[in-house]
Amino acid sequence: MVDRLDVSALEKAYAGRGNAAYHPSVLLSLLVYGYATGVFSSRKLERATYDSVAFRFIAAGTHPDHDTLATFRRRFLDELAGLFVQVLEMAREMKLLKLGTLSLDGTKVKANASRHSALSHGHIEQLEIQLKAEVASLLALAEQADQSAVPDGMNLPAEIARRQARLEAMAAAKVKIEEQAKARFEKEQAEYEAKLAHREQKAKESGKPGGKPPKPPVAGPKAQDQLNLTDEQSRIMPVPGGGFNQAYNAQAAVDTSSMLVVSLTVTQACNDKEQVVPMLAQLAALPASLGQPKELLADTGFYSAKNVEACEACSIDPFIAVKRDEHHPAPQERFTEPAALPADATPAQVMAHKLKTKAGRALYAPCASKTVEPVFGIIKSVLGFRQFSCAAWKKVSGEWTLVCLAWNLKRMAVLRPQ
Repeated sequence: MVDRLDVSALEKAYAGRGNAAYHPSVLLSLLVYGYATGVFSSRKLERATYDSVAFRFIAAGTHPDHDTLATFRRRFLDELAGLFVQVLEMAREMKLLKLGTLSLDGTKVKANASRHSALSHGHIEQLEIQLKAEVASLLALAEQADQSAVPDGMNLPAEIARRQARLEAMAAAKVKIEEQAKARFEKEQAEYEAKLAHREQKAKESGKPGGKPPKPPVAGPKAQDQLNLTDEQSRIMPVPGGGFNQAYNAQAAVDTSSMLVVSLTVTQACNDKEQVVPMLAQLAALPASLGQPKELLADTGFYSAKNVEACEACSIDPFIAVKRDEHHPAPQERFTEPAALPADATPAQVMAHKLKTKAGRALYAPCASKTVEPVFGIIKSVLGFRQFSCAAWKKVSGEWTLVCLAWNLKRMAVLRPQ
């Protein structure tokens, strides 16, 4: 499959530079096969070119070292988006992919950073006070003519320098947290003004004052605003089973009939509610030859009236759960239609009613919870991909593309005509 991809962009990057390089198709094949079989480390990939018959065959008897593989992965992650679309077009030609019903979900994937390397704005301010007091105490101790009070083995200049370096790192982290807080305030202020304008317009049309006015945003960083010193673009997110981890929120839209990933994103937001519109934009950018999605299924974390309107504007019929269903509904509910909606039904009531109809249940029930989750489950539990190897959001997005590209090729190998 890799031999059929157009890798001319990768080949041009090697032209006329230094010694003869490994062909990009060889390095790409090693990475894709590695991710498809649970080998993600560049050192393990290098070792596999000696120990594994499959890897030796793919490498054509060559042995790219781990630095070459790691550099190739970092350097060309951006180009993987185009290769991902090419693979989808191949699946279409092989009649394995026919866009119709898509299922959307997200999963938290650990960042290449520890959550213990994260500092909150409030904690930084407390540590600054403590470290400044320690530096002043050490300087006073160093200025004393008689340094008999200095413990044996203590290097005063080194102790002072270490604390001053930490103060500088925390000062830089504070600046970045304040920049993030400023960007957040500008976004929240724009949303607040839009809500006020909508409220005033609604009051003029109805002749009655609106309800409780929206709460204005507060400028400046909050005490809980955090920054990770290892990967500052990752975020602390809640994980299934309880607890928190330094992670990214990896999103995927999966074709329900083939279980192929057709579109993907990586976000720093732990909430899924804002991810429908970006995913719709990605779907709209796919080649017209792949077809047009007809329905979009998603769980309750994605529901909002705005997301429903965005789907309808793209001519996609949304089936987004408004709330969690009961585990043991009455048996007759599965075989009867719900009562008719009132004339003044809210968008949430309309969507809930739609999902309770026979057609809605037939489409949503078997697919929404059984399409994306097996893909994530296999990627995490079978292949073992639970942590990104790269740091920074842009590189992480490229690595998630590589993971999904490897999954698609693995899935196509199963679906292909025998």
